[in-house]
Amino acid sequence: MQSILLVEDDKHIVDNLTEYLEGEGFRVCSTSGQALALERLEQEQFDLILLDISLADGNGFAVCSAVKALYHLPVIFLTASGDEYSTVTGFEVGADDYIPKPFRPRELLMRIKNVLRRTGSGGGLVRLGRVEVDTVRGTATKDGRDLNLSALEYRLLLMFLNHPGAVLTRSQLLEGIWDIAGDFVNDNTLTVYIKRLREKIEDDPQSPTLIKTVRGLGYKAEMR
Repeated sequence: MQSILLVEDDKHIVDNLTEYLEGEGFRVCSTSGQALALERLEQEQFDLILLDISLADGNGFAVCSAVKALYHLPVIFLTASGDEYSTVTGFEVGADDYIPKPFRPRELLMRIKNVLRRTGSGGGLVRLGRVEVDTVRGTATKDGRDLNLSALEYRLLLMFLNHPGAVLTRSQLLEGIWDIAGDFVNDNTLTVYIKRLREKIEDDPQSPTLIKTVRGLGYKAEMR
């Protein structure tokens, strides 16, 4: 049974959507705020997140950024904010789909199934060359050997894995690993962490083939 975390502060929507999705064979857990959502994610495994932008505390954009940086999970935004800014921001922080309220349950169900099919149901093993990341256990290995990544190195690697082939600017990387870790990370520190990560995952760190520099723009992961 696939599990969905519903992050929504409208009780009417929570009750109706939970009943509908459970009737379609999903396990649904719900929470109303940012802090509780992140706490729930630490305690349980989920296959997909349904996420509102306006929450009891915090906002959906922050939750989505955390999910994409710490877990390899698909996110669908459910929101009354149908303006262009909210839509673009949602996709910029890594959303896999976006459906405005009010929505039709059958259409949402179709989108959930499509996202789960496209992302492989979330979680599990992700590969970058000969590097294998188990996002459930939080481990990274190369040719079966533990890479012993630090917490920030692991988060940095996950950001690349969650945006395969996409160019990530230094600002995007800084926001992702600083906001989530709660640690001080500046531009110089980011350079150090990318260097350390390359030393652990690349065959030749001086000529990287997995995490490449895109001059003047940032970095991107080559999913080979």
